Amino acid sequence: MFTAKTTLKKILNKKDADEILVKNGVPCVSCPMAQFEIDKLKIGEVCKMYKLNLVKILKELNHE
Repeated sequence: MFTAKTTLKKILNKKDADEILVKNGVPCVSCPMAQFEIDKLKIGEVCKMYKLNLVKILKELNHE
């Protein structure tokens, strides 16, 4: 189960997670600089930084 403290690296190991993140406006998926920090970036921090709906994103990622 993903939480606000889950890293993007762990999330991206899930099938289709990249599509969910892109659909919800998470810019880190396509950002070349994020690749250097992907194992440290937490989804909660990213959502706060970009004013994204963390609850909605977590609900979609944890669905299945």
